[in-house]
Amino acid sequence: MTPSAAASAGLAQCAGAELPQHVPLVSASRGEMLESIHYGSAVLLDPQGEVITALGDQQARFYPRSALKPLFAVAILRSGLELSQEQIALAAASHSGAPRHQEVAHSTLRDAGLELAELGNSTDLPYGVAERASWLADGGSATQLAQNCSGKHAALLAMCKHNGWATENYLAASHPLAAALREIVEELTEERITTISTDGCGTQVYPMTLAALARGFAKLAKAAPDTAEGRVAASMRAYPELVAGEGRDVTELMRAVPGAVAKDGFEGIQAVGLPDGSSLAVKISDGSDRARMPITVKLLASHLGDQTPTALEDLASSPALGGGEPVGELTAL
Repeated sequence: MTPSAAASAGLAQCAGAELPQHVPLVSASRGEMLESIHYGSAVLLDPQGEVITALGDQQARFYPRSALKPLFAVAILRSGLELSQEQIALAAASHSGAPRHQEVAHSTLRDAGLELAELGNSTDLPYGVAERASWLADGGSATQLAQNCSGKHAALLAMCKHNGWATENYLAASHPLAAALREIVEELTEERITTISTDGCGTQVYPMTLAALARGFAKLAKAAPDTAEGRVAASMRAYPELVAGEGRDVTELMRAVPGAVAKDGFEGIQAVGLPDGSSLAVKISDGSDRARMPITVKLLASHLGDQTPTALEDLASSPALGGGEPVGELTAL
């Protein structure tokens, strides 16, 4: 067995399954040379949920990571908890940690009569580059409120308080919250959860196929406005700067495409739902954040055709720099 074959066999054994059959999705050039290739898988569904485009492995399951947050937000609203649109958008967010983001998360706690100390998410510096620099310049340190998932955790705590559930152990697998979230995710994605792990911030995360993730976002984007799904979608559309942050590609995508509901996730995940019920989901094999948007934009443009907004083109590629000047490009294949 060759070294590469042995490595593949070892990885497959470690994962307990065959390696996903990813395909080349995005290339990076420098000068006249192709410098790097990002492999991955993606799916584009029509308004009826039928596959329009399938790239790579459609049977493999991947962790959606933070792309689960909008689905969790549906569970939060269905519990009967009342939140403002800003608080809903932040519950679905991986925010940049700007003062406004932190204040909205804090307001969710205050409105529920909860304290900052009750947050169970991990501590971190602000996720946004500019926000982190400003935070550090002001003497800030890693906190739970600054961490990009604080809006979700504040809303989950408020959901527990509303339902009369304990808040001390709200992240435990045996807590009623865990079952409530799983039930909604299975309903929206139309796929049974077969195994569970833990995300970076401490909440549960479940693997699913890309089609399942896309279906979930389609249901958000096309939902009636008086439903929990519709309220989540409306809040994300109204406040895309809370779902991510200024200068972040997810915020810019929602601003560029009318009615789009979009969310990224760590390790190269992107999901988008459109108001007509079409949707897509992307997984970049190596987890690279830079490769998400080029293939996402290509799929969106292939579906929207002449209706593709000009502003979306700005997200389709990014330059490779040499000495501060563009010398190559990151583009979808």
